[in-house]
Amino acid sequence: MTINFDKAFGIHEQALELRAQRAKVLANNLANADTPNFKAQDIDFTQALKQASEGLSSSLARTHDMHLDSKLGREIPGLSYRIPNMPDTGDGNSVDAQVEQAKFAENALQYQTSLKFLNGKIKGLLTALKGE
Repeated sequence: MTINFDKAFGIHEQALELRAQRAKVLANNLANADTPNFKAQDIDFTQALKQASEGLSSSLARTHDMHLDSKLGREIPGLSYRIPNMPDTGDGNSVDAQVEQAKFAENALQYQTSLKFLNGKIKGLLTALKGE
């Protein structure tokens, strides 16, 4: 009997990848908090996870070593510009550092939660394989 890891882990593998991508987007926002005309972006996690669960963001298979990786140039699902809470400060930058820091911390906590869940699944599979 073979183990199907897609069924064993469910959507949690894609959730972990989306959380990592969101961390990069939020870190980029923070890094550009003082850059004129920079517009803050964020990932709509619900929309991105829905696309991942429906298989809309599946990657293409490489059939030759000289082919480019299919992830190059691919858009991040659910990525969009954030609507600022405050009016424009005059430099065209829409980053609110406090909002970005809060969202980054929230995302980090959710990333850790997904990791713990997957760790529990893996431990359960190991226990089943060992017959304990």
